[in-house]
Amino acid sequence: MAERESMEYDVVVVGGGPAGLAAAIRLKQLAAQHEHEVSVCVLEKGPEIGAHILSGAVMDPQALAELIPDWKEKGAPLDTAVTEDKFLFLSEKGARGTPGWMLPDCFRNHGNYIVRLGYVTRWLGEQAEALGVDIFPGFAAVEVLYTDSGAVKGVATGDMGIARDGSHTDAYQPGMELHARYTIFAEGSRGQLGRELIARYKLDADCDPQSYGIGIKELWEVDPSQSKPGLVVHTAGWPLDSDTYGGSFLYHLNDNLVAVGMVVGLDYANPWLSPFEEFQRYKTHPAIRPTFEGGKRISYGARALTAGGLTCLPKVVFPGGALVGCEAGFLNASRIKGSHSAIKTGSMAAEAAFEALKAGRSQDELTAYPALFKDSWLHAELNKARNFKQWFKKGRTIATLMTGIEQWLLKGKMPWTLHHSKPDHACLQPAADCPRIEYPKPDGKLTFDRLSSVFISNTNHDENEPVHLTLKDASIPVDVNLAKFGGPEARYCPAGVYEFVTDDDGKDRLQINAQNCVHCKTCDIKDPTQNIVWVAPQGGEGPVYNGM
Repeated sequence: MAERESMEYDVVVVGGGPAGLAAAIRLKQLAAQHEHEVSVCVLEKGPEIGAHILSGAVMDPQALAELIPDWKEKGAPLDTAVTEDKFLFLSEKGARGTPGWMLPDCFRNHGNYIVRLGYVTRWLGEQAEALGVDIFPGFAAVEVLYTDSGAVKGVATGDMGIARDGSHTDAYQPGMELHARYTIFAEGSRGQLGRELIARYKLDADCDPQSYGIGIKELWEVDPSQSKPGLVVHTAGWPLDSDTYGGSFLYHLNDNLVAVGMVVGLDYANPWLSPFEEFQRYKTHPAIRPTFEGGKRISYGARALTAGGLTCLPKVVFPGGALVGCEAGFLNASRIKGSHSAIKTGSMAAEAAFEALKAGRSQDELTAYPALFKDSWLHAELNKARNFKQWFKKGRTIATLMTGIEQWLLKGKMPWTLHHSKPDHACLQPAADCPRIEYPKPDGKLTFDRLSSVFISNTNHDENEPVHLTLKDASIPVDVNLAKFGGPEARYCPAGVYEFVTDDDGKDRLQINAQNCVHCKTCDIKDPTQNIVWVAPQGGEGPVYNGM
């Protein structure tokens, strides 16, 4: 076997999203200010910076302004200022708006921007490169490297050119090791390496089980008469039942573009529920449909998000490294925002790493990072919203009432903290105990099927490579998941990856269409038996979102 080559850096950042790029930028800024050279590289599994980025997104520019005060002059693509907020409660046919004076601060977006986060991320990459950061797109970090004492000493990228049977093709290239004094992990929600680190160092020993959602999004070009740049619409209620956490968004950008999406909490109980189908159904509501009539869907994607908040936040440092952004779970679910917290946590981790490097330290715990977080405006913000997701585990009616009391009446200064003990995958009930949900067929104009949706996500995988969706036990999907839960993987996956088929001998089996995978990680989270493990395919594969 060919030996892996290695490269040495002061800091290696895994993940080229807002958190990882903010860390790289801040490190280089501090190095220049203090005339202390620091070498930094960023590994990005997507084929280019921004290719795998998917978010709503309404962006609070506070963290960006701290990181790059002259972001406007430098051309950051924050072009659509929010001009109006609406919050609707939907019944099957009706819509009830919330008066503006009753909206809690978490649903007010004055001073924020509707953005295409992939474009913002690409711009951040340009700023990082201009400061001397080495960025390597198309390289997936698949292995954490450790010192003999157990500290993280870097990562290794995956081999390229491996055939499905494990043999080497003519295109074979061994992975590369990147060694660092500190490694910052910014893979996003349910990162492969972050999952390993949390388990290895027991980083979640003192927090509640993490809580996730799946976000499904489309980008539409609408009829000019329907375009209202700066309008932000959020909804709760139909089509989800009152016991299922979730909601939707409509964000009006410039150029007749509208971003529409739905978030469904992955703690839902009914295995017959399909987040993808619920989203398609949502667009048919009488208050929503007119926006899209005469329009054209131009992009689609899906992504898990880490939504548990402060009480689910693991320890974020360990010997030799740190977790930042959605890798750890800094998203503020009450504000439906995570990019500002990603940038802020990346910046704080970088400040802690720089001080350690300047002091000559290496591969110890960056204890200054959680200390900086504890004293930051971000901690104060997340503390105000600490019960938001927990209330929704008690149903929408109670959650709506208590969120109003906590956020509107008490302004986030409540004397109580809620906790939960059940992970999302354990919330699924047996199929026989739940009502079946029959979804209408798509019309191909407003509602669509999974395969046509995956097509416009520009997803690509080599069909001959090893399947990157692995099973711990190949018998469990049929013997347990199908028999007890009705085969939920065929419904929770938004890309048609999982399909139960009947062979010629009449036996059921799970077929994995790995080439469809949009890397949302939902299967890794929601599989009731935790039998599915998502690992990165060859670098450069997966979706290529155009500014999603």
